[in-house]
Amino acid sequence: QDNRISIWSAGDVGNVGLSGEYQGEPQLLCDIRHNGDVMDMQFLDQERIVVASSTGTVTIFRHHQNNQTLSANQRWEKAHYHVDQDTSCGGAACTGVICNNPEIVTVGEDGRINLFRADQKDAVRTIDNADSSTLHAVTFLHTTEILTVNSIGQLKIWDLRQQRNEPSQIFSLTGDRVPLHCVDRHPNQQHIVATGGQDGMLSIWDIRQGTMPVSLLNAHEAEMWEVHFHPSNPDHLFTCSEDGSLWHWDTSTDISEKPSFLHQGGRSTTYFSHSTINQSVVSAWLSNDPTKDRMEITNLIPNQTLSVNSLDILGPCLVYGTDAEAIYVNRQLFA
Repeated sequence: QDNRISIWSAGDVGNVGLSGEYQGEPQLLCDIRHNGDVMDMQFLDQERIVVASSTGTVTIFRHHQNNQTLSANQRWEKAHYHVDQDTSCGGAACTGVICNNPEIVTVGEDGRINLFRADQKDAVRTIDNADSSTLHAVTFLHTTEILTVNSIGQLKIWDLRQQRNEPSQIFSLTGDRVPLHCVDRHPNQQHIVATGGQDGMLSIWDIRQGTMPVSLLNAHEAEMWEVHFHPSNPDHLFTCSEDGSLWHWDTSTDISEKPSFLHQGGRSTTYFSHSTINQSVVSAWLSNDPTKDRMEITNLIPNQTLSVNSLDILGPCLVYGTDAEAIYVNRQLFA
């Protein structure tokens, strides 16, 4: 009922226990009230955070590090709406936000795409009827191109230089129209994209060829809420799900060369053959090179039962949030 944006300090690396769990108490640095449910958020820069609300409003909050306070820096009221922007009840949830400072792209339940620029009062560009279904997530492919996923299993590429309100390309999962909830682009190879959706499957796409995914990988038993390539080590990918699992997908080395200690400690490990994937580039995500014909998958939280709603990674650090109203920090991903 009472939503807040909070900034925490998770302390320093020195306080890590044997299991990689952080030992000290995280400190709440500051928080601020937020109108509506927080649907998505992302740092724009070191001090500013862009937040998407279920009311359709998009807000930039500034973190003042000198006195540890948060303030609303800029707000676009009802950036997303069903009927019109002026009616009191017309807001539509803003479901996703992505930043490439100073540009901010938002998508929503109203099928609308907005391009904002920090420090500009009005939207730079709005594509009103970008989609007839809900847009669930968005990512930048290049500085002028974005990719959206929707509730009928489609990926669409939009070229923001074009004035046309039509996607430049459409991709789709065959037949089923399974809603897609999340998308991430490979940090070095912009043509490789990963998506996840309602059926828990992980789909890998090569947007240079075809309109269907190059591989479909069995993953979670319920909705996949988030997918992320590791930003500096993209042979590693992370997914989390309503089924309470958080999977680490590792394509970095051949399994046979790995010591078997990975099987200890209650981690379940499964392997998938890559033989079904089209030969195209030398990325482990797309190749069927015999030395990379297997992928190792580890469930990082084997006994979790409540939904894992969100995750992020940086260096050796993984952060995730669950329906247990808790945030977890694992600082030894690759230890």
